[in-house]
Amino acid sequence: MKVTEKKLADGVIKLDCEATAIEVNNALKEAGEAFAMSMGVRPQPGKTIEQLCQEQMGIADLDKIVETSAIEILVPRALDRRNLVPAFPPKATPTTKFERGKKFAFTLNVTVKPTYELTSYEPVEVTVPPFTFDETPINQQLEEIAKNSVTYVVTDPKPLEAGDACSIAMKCFDDGEEIKALTCEDRTYLMGRGYMPEGFDAELVGMEPGQTKEFTFEAPLGTENGEVTTKPIQCTVTVKDVQKEVVPVIDDAWVKANMPMFPTLDALKADMHRVFEAQQREAYEGYVQQMCVGQLTRRFEGRIADEIYEATRDHLVQNLRMELQQAGMTWEQFMAQNGGEQQFGMMLMMQTREVLVQGFCLDAVYRHEHMTLTDKDLEDACYGMNPQGNPKQMRADLEAAGRGFALRETAERLKAARFVTAKAKITYAEAPAAPAPAEPEPASEAEAPKAEEN
Repeated sequence: MKVTEKKLADGVIKLDCEATAIEVNNALKEAGEAFAMSMGVRPQPGKTIEQLCQEQMGIADLDKIVETSAIEILVPRALDRRNLVPAFPPKATPTTKFERGKKFAFTLNVTVKPTYELTSYEPVEVTVPPFTFDETPINQQLEEIAKNSVTYVVTDPKPLEAGDACSIAMKCFDDGEEIKALTCEDRTYLMGRGYMPEGFDAELVGMEPGQTKEFTFEAPLGTENGEVTTKPIQCTVTVKDVQKEVVPVIDDAWVKANMPMFPTLDALKADMHRVFEAQQREAYEGYVQQMCVGQLTRRFEGRIADEIYEATRDHLVQNLRMELQQAGMTWEQFMAQNGGEQQFGMMLMMQTREVLVQGFCLDAVYRHEHMTLTDKDLEDACYGMNPQGNPKQMRADLEAAGRGFALRETAERLKAARFVTAKAKITYAEAPAAPAPAEPEPASEAEAPKAEEN
């Protein structure tokens, strides 16, 4: 991509950009794939995304649908070419028609991220509680292990009721053909757990050990025109035993028999302790770092332009809407839970300022200390974005997508935050002991009648 820049007034830089035909095609491909995935269209061998969208959604011109998204994909690549960090994402203004297989020219008016200074760069001072390990996750995991390791043993015979466990032999037939996957000679079956359709469980109710029953139940096949379609399945079931659930005691013997990599229960707990302590320490260090950066923000000087506030606020709202959509919650429901539009607007304004000021303060520290980035700094930033991902691969993906400038900004701020925390004067305050309960004093003669009256 060819990118030239021209400085305008008030810290704005105009970029004249020209993407190659290959870059245009790649942007359309990336935008098309993202659109298809968001609409539930999955890849199929031998078919393009365009073909699948036309077959499943009736879209004749996918390029036109994703044109805006494709142009947005080109924007960060232009910024990265000039190593510019914007105060907020700029909008592209096309100067030629956007078409597959052709060059595309556009301009960007970039408001460069402003710089600010702090009133002091001396170490911050914070008071925090000391780190304490919480053993609750160990107990919870042991309970989960026990719950997932239950066994079923024969209990006193009785007519089956909803929710019972039983041992059954079963054969099922579809139009006279045996369904091998449902055939068994001795299987523990838990009624009411959804393993079989409700009609199947209803036929078992009242059956006793030794009883055989032939019946037909409706098996769901899927939906058609918004309605569930079913098919009758013929079935022969023999109840062999009524069973009861036995939750194991997780002790040395159980651990040795089921988790031989640990010789004792204490060894298993020690391993859990190691894992959970590392997680809790990481969270605690993050808390201390946040406290230190919070103190740093008190030294911020300067005024943040309204357009930066508004763009950052809009970005936060956009991310929130996406999170709510993924969680299945409407914007109206979220507003109702957070005190309404007015109260949420005030909270959002405070959060927007906090996000901006923290970032600008860390930028100031990074510049003041003449820091530089290493490969490890960049990979640490990637790990912070996605602890489950591969940092090296994530870095490569971000840089390939033209988001190297955003990664560098994140890495710089992370490095500055760690520096501020490392240099901070931290006081670890022990939690005050709970006062001993005072001995009750006997009521005076004058107070006694009042107490009775009340």
